[in-house]
Amino acid sequence: MALRRAVVVTKHATFRFYEELNDFLPPDRRKAAFDHPFNGTPAVKDVIEAIGVPHPEIDLILVDGASVGFDHRLQGGERVAVYPMFERIDVAPVTRLRPQPLRDPRFVLDVHLGKLARYLRLLGFDAIYERDYDDAAIASIASRERRILLTRDRGLLKRNEVTRGYWLRHTRPRLQIAETVEALDLRGSVREFSRCMVCNHALEPVEETSIRDELPPRVRGRFEQVSLCRGCDRLYWPGSHYDRLRGLVRDLLTAPR
Repeated sequence: MALRRAVVVTKHATFRFYEELNDFLPPDRRKAAFDHPFNGTPAVKDVIEAIGVPHPEIDLILVDGASVGFDHRLQGGERVAVYPMFERIDVAPVTRLRPQPLRDPRFVLDVHLGKLARYLRLLGFDAIYERDYDDAAIASIASRERRILLTRDRGLLKRNEVTRGYWLRHTRPRLQIAETVEALDLRGSVREFSRCMVCNHALEPVEETSIRDELPPRVRGRFEQVSLCRGCDRLYWPGSHYDRLRGLVRDLLTAPR
């Protein structure tokens, strides 16, 4: 008995990506409408990620002019406009796909971003980083603790459990921190010298007299207060390195993108 082959009907939709979402596209698809084929009736999120754009970078999808969620099914023939996060534009009447911005932004970073983690801590941000985390652990932490995932790995951002994330365009740490501050509008949240750069715990001001014996002899009696990290017991004080770090903070916040 002969079996009839199933006929697979290829459908198309016209896509247009806006602003920094074009960074994920090949040059011939950037800032222009293009047709993209698919089969069946896939969720718009699946087609967008197949094109190469991770869903945490997206804030709004319009299909034939109407805002839709990630689970909207494509039938073929639609015009799909995809927008990144809106920081300064009121789009309240439409379906925003990103969660509301966190009032106290916290981060988890992939295993290649150790220097960026230290810079974030210097600026006062809670930034988790461990070199032995695998992708599953990083995505789980991002979801469970409602942290923003920072990564250079587009595949990591495409994990379903990740809802907040940012793909870093730069590879140099000093440019990455300036990029992160600008892209996520973090300037108003900077609290430099409030967190341990080594272990990420918040620093606690203590009277010098209470930890006098733990200070180097050259430091004793010079400051009324010093900062103590309860996580690793390191002590911080505004010594000769303080002005250098303040200069570093200034440079990190103003580095060109």
